[in-house]
Amino acid sequence: MKRRIATVSAIALGVALLSVAAAGNSVPLLVWNTTASAPVGFYRVHAADDFIRGDLVIVLPPTHLASLFAKRGYLPIGVPLLKQVAALSGAVVCRVDLQITIDGLAVATALERDHQGRPLPGWRGCHELARGEVFLLNTGRPDSLDGRYFGPVAAALIIGRAEALWTWTTD
Repeated sequence: MKRRIATVSAIALGVALLSVAAAGNSVPLLVWNTTASAPVGFYRVHAADDFIRGDLVIVLPPTHLASLFAKRGYLPIGVPLLKQVAALSGAVVCRVDLQITIDGLAVATALERDHQGRPLPGWRGCHELARGEVFLLNTGRPDSLDGRYFGPVAAALIIGRAEALWTWTTD
């Protein structure tokens, strides 16, 4: 039942985003997060061209990841993610086995499998973020589908900065 509600909610969010974009405004004004990666609730979205560490952002997953997320039932295609900017240009992010580090500091641990026992995607090695790249990580949620699994992404995929308006916990 929870999965069905989350799917319907995610679809509704995607339709809302498309409606706003079709109306001539490419940045939605309001999003409703239903995933467990960040507090459930309503977020105002602010257009932004630059970000700082710690910013909460609305971001579209890269196409190849969006397809995988949809195939596995994590998130429908076209629905953005709500993630925190953990590293910017010049930072060195690494994944060695399941350990994630930023500039040599351990910041998170990846899981090997999802809640259905399927292997999660991963990346290996170290990468110095170039201009226009970000590393997204929701450190407060060990099961967040974030940079632990897909590594750095293009900052151009970020729709805008998110500001929590009304949120609540579901735990």
